[in-house]
Amino acid sequence: MLFTPYKMGIHTLQNRIVMPPMTRSRAAAGDVATDLMAEYYGQRAGAGLIISEGTQISRQGQGYACTPGIYTPEQVKAWQKVTDAVHARGGKIFAQLWHVGRVSHTSLQPDGEAPVAPSAIQAEGVKVFVNGQMVQHSMPRELTIPEIHQITRDYAKAAQNAIAAGFDGVELHGANGYLIEQFIDSQTNLRTDEYGGTLQKRLRFLDETVRAVADAIGPERVGVRQAPLTTLMGAVDDHPEETYIAAARVLNNIGIAYIHIAEADWDHAPVMSPAFKEAYRQAFSGSLIYAGKYTKERAAEALEKGWADLVGFGRPFIANPDLPHRLQHNLALNEPDRSSFFGGHSAGYTDYPFYNTAAIAG
Repeated sequence: MLFTPYKMGIHTLQNRIVMPPMTRSRAAAGDVATDLMAEYYGQRAGAGLIISEGTQISRQGQGYACTPGIYTPEQVKAWQKVTDAVHARGGKIFAQLWHVGRVSHTSLQPDGEAPVAPSAIQAEGVKVFVNGQMVQHSMPRELTIPEIHQITRDYAKAAQNAIAAGFDGVELHGANGYLIEQFIDSQTNLRTDEYGGTLQKRLRFLDETVRAVADAIGPERVGVRQAPLTTLMGAVDDHPEETYIAAARVLNNIGIAYIHIAEADWDHAPVMSPAFKEAYRQAFSGSLIYAGKYTKERAAEALEKGWADLVGFGRPFIANPDLPHRLQHNLALNEPDRSSFFGGHSAGYTDYPFYNTAAIAG
């Protein structure tokens, strides 16, 4: 099943393998995508679906140096080189829309202001990439309600920009401790107004923002990433199964194309139970993507048991631009160079070798 085409709403994907979003911090001045980025994504167009690295919806939404944006005409034009490269090789690509919320630094914010968040809570030990090094994120301030509404509009405009740039759709980054998840999780949202308190109120920002994006470009072009059991960036929910199944029902009511579930993937991480995965399937009628330390064998199991429709392979795609081919033919995989994950040029980015396909034929 992993290597067969899949119909995801209006999109026909060449296989069920997803390249998930991975920040690489190689954007140029003005936070624009580059020719090198176009080469990188074009090399990996054998995936059924590519989801771009997080691309900030506004200057305020940026949390790391050298990450691309999608809110200026120059940024939109630059992304067209990327989408053209992927489409020229028969691939599909969605843009991941990103607002980091509190996970930022004053040096990245407009006029050196504090980052914003649902509540003014700093996560100790949570670091961001600034000036070539990882530093503690700055103390955030609490968003006002008019500011929340503006961010929702920023998401909708960014989605329109993504379609103008040639993307096939967008994924809202609602995982890994960034802004949307900060609203959802009980320990990062201590508001007492209509955007916090009860679970229903904590889900309001998700609901309103995804609806605005769906209204702007069509729900069939929209996905959302979630990470129900991760505690990245200090985001923790007291009752994750209840919270995220409720969130899945909200997204089902909007009718989006997919939910992309990031499973915790560090050593001794909490394991997402089969019952939790089955509950997701019951709550959401669209496509489900899972990612997190998947092997070919684990991916096959997830597809066969009906938990997943597509499976993401993150770090393997960094080092293996022809990953679907290697998986299908049981070929050895290159190991990624972790020292080149963030920043830099072609080294550890576009210079990983393809497998010699002529040797297979022989």
